[in-house]
Amino acid sequence: MDAIESRAVVWSDTMKQVLAAAGFLCASLFVSAAAGEVVASAESDRPVAEQGAASQSGPAGTPLFVSGQDGYDTYRIPALAVSKRGTVLAFCEGRRLGRGDSGDIDLLVKRSTDDGRTWSSQQVVWDDASNTCGNPCVVVDQETGAISLLMTWNRGDDHEPQIIAQTSKDSRRVFVTKSEDDGVTWSVPRDITNDVKKKDWTWYATGPGSGIQIQHGPHKGRLVIPCDHIEAGTRHYYSHIVYSDDFGKSWLLGGTTPQHQVNECEVVELAGGQLMLNMRNYDRSKKNRQVAVSDDGGATWRDQRFDPALIEPICQASIERYRWPTESSKSVILFSNPASRDRRAMMTVRISVDEGQTWETSRTLHTGPSAYSDLAVLANGEIACLYEAGRKDPYETIMFAAWKDAER
Repeated sequence: MDAIESRAVVWSDTMKQVLAAAGFLCASLFVSAAAGEVVASAESDRPVAEQGAASQSGPAGTPLFVSGQDGYDTYRIPALAVSKRGTVLAFCEGRRLGRGDSGDIDLLVKRSTDDGRTWSSQQVVWDDASNTCGNPCVVVDQETGAISLLMTWNRGDDHEPQIIAQTSKDSRRVFVTKSEDDGVTWSVPRDITNDVKKKDWTWYATGPGSGIQIQHGPHKGRLVIPCDHIEAGTRHYYSHIVYSDDFGKSWLLGGTTPQHQVNECEVVELAGGQLMLNMRNYDRSKKNRQVAVSDDGGATWRDQRFDPALIEPICQASIERYRWPTESSKSVILFSNPASRDRRAMMTVRISVDEGQTWETSRTLHTGPSAYSDLAVLANGEIACLYEAGRKDPYETIMFAAWKDAER
C-alpha cells in the first residue's frame, strides 16, 4: 500500500500557514485516528456530506450518475464546466450495455443553475445508434458564451486494439458540437477529423475532461483542447493539443509532446504566458505524472519531465487554475487524481501556489476506489470536482463534490 494511502490527510499548522499566504480560508479539518474520518468545519452552507471531505461512509459529494439507473449499465468519463452565466454542466459517457470502452455509448449532460445544489434530468447530447460517442472535453468561450464540446467516435463493433492495429472496419474520428444557449441545446456534431488528426495516427482521444481559453498574452482568446494519439508505425503514445482562434468555428492541430509514453492529459495556463500539459504516464519506471510546457500557445512543447509529487496508477487526472496571482494573493492551481502508485483509489485534490512547481497540500474526497475526475471553479467561488468512485470499484457512481476553501 502507498504511504499516502495508509494515512488520513492532516492539515498541519505549516500547511495552514502556506494556504493562508495563498489567501485560503483553511477550513478546519480534524482527523479521528480510530475511525480514519475527516470532518470539515462549517465553512460552507452545504451539508457536510456534500462538501469535499472524505469520510468512512463513502465518497464525498452527491451521486450525480449512478450505474444501472436511467437506461445505462455504466456511467464513465466525467467532464465539468461552468458557463459564462454560471450554469454548471456535468458531462459523461452513458455506456448502455456494459462497462467496456466500445459498444453502444452515448454522450450525456446534466445542468445545474444553483451551483450544483440541484440538477436537471440527464440529456443526451449525442447518440449515434449502436456506435461509440465519447471522450467529452469541454471548453467555454468567455467572450461569446458559446460552449464547445469535443468528442471522439468509432464504430461500436470496433475495439481499441483493432483500431491501433489498423484492422478495424473504420477508424477513430473527432467531432465537435456547440451550445449557444447555456447547454440547453446542442448543434449536430461536426466531423473535424481531417483538420486535427494526421494520416499516420490510429487511436485518438480528446481530453477527457476540459480545455481552457487562454487569458493573457499574444494568444489571448484561443480555445485549447488537450488530446492524445498513437502513431501507426511505432505504436508510440503521445499527447498533443488542438486549438481554435475563431471562437470554435474551426479547429487546428497544435503541437505534440517531444517524448512518448504519455496520453490522456489536461492543460493549464501559467502566469507569464506559458501553458503546461499534465499527462497520464505509461513509463512505469517512475509512477508519476508527466508534464511539459509551451511558450507559443501550444504550437510546440518542451521540457517534458516527471512530476515527483504527483503519483499515479496510470489514470486520467485534472488540472485547473483557481486564481491568478495579484499583489495581495498568490497563484492557486488545483490538481485531482487517484493518488496511488498501484491502484485506482484515494481521490485527492492538491493545491499549488507556485505555478505547479510544487504541491504543498491535499484533500481526500474518497479513500476507496476512484478513477477519472474533472475540476471546475463555480460562480460562487467554490471548488468543484466531478469524479468516478464507489465502494467496491470506481465505476459505481460519478460524484459531484463542491466546497468553499478559498477567498473570492
